[in-house]
Amino acid sequence: MVTADCLGKGRASCLSEDRTVRVVMAGTSRHDREMAVKARRQLSECSDPLDRLRLQCLARGSSGIKSLGRTFKVLDDDNSRSLELKEFLKGLNDFGILIEKKEALALFERFDRDGNGTIDFDEFLVTLRPPMSKARKEVVMQAFRKLDKTGDGVITIDDLRGVYNAKYHPKYQNGEWSEDQVFRKFLDSFDSPYDKDGQVTKDEFINYYCGVSASIDSDVYFILMMRNAWRL
Repeated sequence: MVTADCLGKGRASCLSEDRTVRVVMAGTSRHDREMAVKARRQLSECSDPLDRLRLQCLARGSSGIKSLGRTFKVLDDDNSRSLELKEFLKGLNDFGILIEKKEALALFERFDRDGNGTIDFDEFLVTLRPPMSKARKEVVMQAFRKLDKTGDGVITIDDLRGVYNAKYHPKYQNGEWSEDQVFRKFLDSFDSPYDKDGQVTKDEFINYYCGVSASIDSDVYFILMMRNAWRL
């Protein structure tokens, strides 16, 4: 995939940018694997229920927290964006989280601040994200704003037109994929493997990079990776 900045520069320049993006995204995949290994290792040394849940999500990759959110969303039949204790426990179980019931109860009580027997799962998932420094958050948001061409808070295939050129993608060149299929594959990389809807919200984009960030110790390296990947 090639940024629109390269359009008009010539094929050699475009291909150079294409290789840059691919190399950086491959690096992101490597960081994803490293994060999963690191999370599994830390699990054996962690006792805090929230940290243990976070690490179990990270052990599934950058989309782990988002996937847990999707599980909760399925249980939210009335679209209240909140969960009762029974729904919360079922969501953790359905997602395959290994957690003692007393730990799950402690988590629920921590977030049921008003004691009304429900928790706001959007707030819960935001808290579950690995922390990112202010500098990292800003560069992630710069990338999101660049991709969200319409400024409506959601990245879609239409947003990508004019921002990315799919014509140098190998599967487009050999006729296997259409331009829209190249765009869709790109969007799917930020989505949960269990629920790909062809669009990426700001929270989904941040969730993804919170996961990637967890595997990178240096702010300088993370910011450089983002700037190179998105031509910021």
